[in-house]
Amino acid sequence: MTDAVAIVTGASSGIGLYTALGLARAGRRVVMVGRNRERTEGAWRFVAERAGVPPPEIALADFASLAAVRGLAETLLSAHQRIDLLVNNAGLISPQRRNSADGFELTIAVNHLAPFLLTNLLLGRIRESAPARIVTVASQAHKGARLDPATMVRPREWTPLSAYGRSKLCNILFTRALMRRLGGSGVVASCLHPGVIATRIGDTAGGLAGLGWRLAKPFLTRPEAGAATSLFLATVADPAPFAGAYVIGRAVAEPDFAARDEALAEALWQESARLVRL
Repeated sequence: MTDAVAIVTGASSGIGLYTALGLARAGRRVVMVGRNRERTEGAWRFVAERAGVPPPEIALADFASLAAVRGLAETLLSAHQRIDLLVNNAGLISPQRRNSADGFELTIAVNHLAPFLLTNLLLGRIRESAPARIVTVASQAHKGARLDPATMVRPREWTPLSAYGRSKLCNILFTRALMRRLGGSGVVASCLHPGVIATRIGDTAGGLAGLGWRLAKPFLTRPEAGAATSLFLATVADPAPFAGAYVIGRAVAEPDFAARDEALAEALWQESARLVRL
């Protein structure tokens, strides 16, 4: 696996940073994807200094823009003849209701539509590289979330946490629908809950949610531990038991009822494909 190419989004900090470090230490050729050049280059130095060889690469894209995601996919496909692993890790909690560059609610745009599009644009190369894996970072925050694909990019009701929970529900449903399309291809798609991790994601949640996050953060699991499940799914010798699964720790877990709704997963896929003009 020393020639295996691993792409990690949201790799400039937090779980993504330590996922990139763990994969680099395991000998993967890591591409660290970030939004901010300065932070991403700093993360690159952090990984390069600690992992030895092969050194990681960086790629830049703002997931609030579908055009930027398309540009990222073009860059990756031009640079790499194989893609053995894609870790969809990038995500945010928006403190205010905002729209993406494409006019979609920002949280769903960054946390779901961007990885949905990126995965599909890279999927041909990933299939050609099989056996390969797609790992998506979801969350227990999906519990209690409700989703109407027809209104998800312009929801009637919105709070920072409800928007985040809805996007994480999308991550799980996306993984289920993706795995149905990957059957027999040698590509395994899984998603996971990393734990409640002391990353930057909640710092800008705003209001009581943001205050609660900042107060609790010193007592939460550190990002290096939060990367453990992503690294497990990326490197486990036999990924087959985790195909289409939602994983906590190293075990398959049962997500909320809505996340097991196959009809909803298919409706989400079709609407997402329409929105990103796949």
